[in-house]
Amino acid sequence: MSKKIEPNLSVNLAGIKLKTPIVAASGPFGYGREYNERSDFHYLGALTVKGVSLDPWQGNKPPRIAETTGGMLNAIGLQNPGLEYFLSEELPFLKKLDTRLIVNIIGRTIEEYSTVAGKLDQAPGIDGLEINISCPNVSCGGITLGTDPVLTAEVVGAVREKTILPILVKLSPNVTDITKIALAAEKAGADGISLINTVTGMLIDTKKKKPLLGNTFGGLSGPAVMPLALRMVWQVAETVNIPILGMGGINSADDALQFILAGARAVAIGTGIFYDPHLPVTILSGMRSYMIEGGYASLGQLEGAARKESY
Repeated sequence: MSKKIEPNLSVNLAGIKLKTPIVAASGPFGYGREYNERSDFHYLGALTVKGVSLDPWQGNKPPRIAETTGGMLNAIGLQNPGLEYFLSEELPFLKKLDTRLIVNIIGRTIEEYSTVAGKLDQAPGIDGLEINISCPNVSCGGITLGTDPVLTAEVVGAVREKTILPILVKLSPNVTDITKIALAAEKAGADGISLINTVTGMLIDTKKKKPLLGNTFGGLSGPAVMPLALRMVWQVAETVNIPILGMGGINSADDALQFILAGARAVAIGTGIFYDPHLPVTILSGMRSYMIEGGYASLGQLEGAARKESY
């Protein structure tokens, strides 16, 4: 009987060496403290922290979260305490965690994005940046930049000038052609693409006859968006030459493997950890078993394999 190979699940994501392909998506993991007693960070390749802006943001008025069939709507509005608080109060704790650190950055203007990037570039312990130009819950910045290839290129280029850190660009599914946005980001200097962010949606309270969320619209995440996210990863993988961090409704090892087979280098887990803080461990274990059973020595053998088989 042949000896089974212990697979290598480490990957290089946009210049960031991850010991596993599982990344904590920006938002649900906060700044890590919330899961310090509930999740083993050793199994994460990286933690992407909640969005950091130049100045504190208050976020949207409540209600800001609503459960829906197969997912969740949120309209938090990127509430955060701002860059200086992050550097002085959150970063010292985050540097102690046994995982890579990616900081999600947000802004209302291109100048704000570049200023935050420049400050973070000088802070020790940060392994990469994720430019969020895709949040649907803010009135300026965010998605207003991420739906236009020209503006996408401008913000990525401005950030690129201020940092030598690897840059991932988080894209919105709320566009006509995701490949044009991804290609603009790549040409402007992005090292990788994160997709997808949430899908714009809403719910109505039939008793009150008014939108359920205080912001009217929110971002839909969870299993309901997984097929849409997978399709976009497939399309972008055929368009760009930089690695992809796939996300959107990943709820199992099989989901994660589908993203890898479609062309993602690594995957991010978001909404699922709200009900199961150990989901990253479960998914990683399932991926390892799949690779052992299939005789795959490294994850690179699976990256984009479904696209190759389809031709």
